[in-house]
Amino acid sequence: MTNFKKATFAGGCFWCMVKPFDQWDGVHAVISGYTGGHVENPTYEQVKTGQTGHYEAVEITYDPTIITFDEILEVYWRQIDPTDAGGQFQDRGDQYRTAIFYHDEEQKEIASNSKQTLENSGKFTKPIVTEILPVATFFPAEEYHQDFYKKSEKEYKEDRAKSGRDEFIAENWQ
Repeated sequence: MTNFKKATFAGGCFWCMVKPFDQWDGVHAVISGYTGGHVENPTYEQVKTGQTGHYEAVEITYDPTIITFDEILEVYWRQIDPTDAGGQFQDRGDQYRTAIFYHDEEQKEIASNSKQTLENSGKFTKPIVTEILPVATFFPAEEYHQDFYKKSEKEYKEDRAKSGRDEFIAENWQ
């Protein structure tokens, strides 16, 4: 029996955060959901108002003997603009901010070191504002949000295309 671990990240719209992780060997599941807020069992309609304190996030279950937290973290950084404190791309508001939610002290240390390395790299002229926070209760989003890129491929592609995310990734991460 494998001892799976979890990683939780907020990177703007959770629709765009599932596919990049879902494609890796060792990733068992990627769940869209909400974390970090003050409302129990929030709905998408509540979270999108920005009033619940939640982040849209993904919870990744992975096999650390196949893919490490460091590797998953590297995938994460390459999906976001870590300098934007007001949301991500076309999605604005606190619910779309970036954050790494650590599950243990080892993840906290790895995330902190990774953020510091990125800050020191000179890749960005603005400060890295992605927060590193203790994991909070994760509430899975409604079923229609799960694996959205597979279930609603046309809408996913249209939304992603107009977001500006892919242009940012191409310009800054590749």
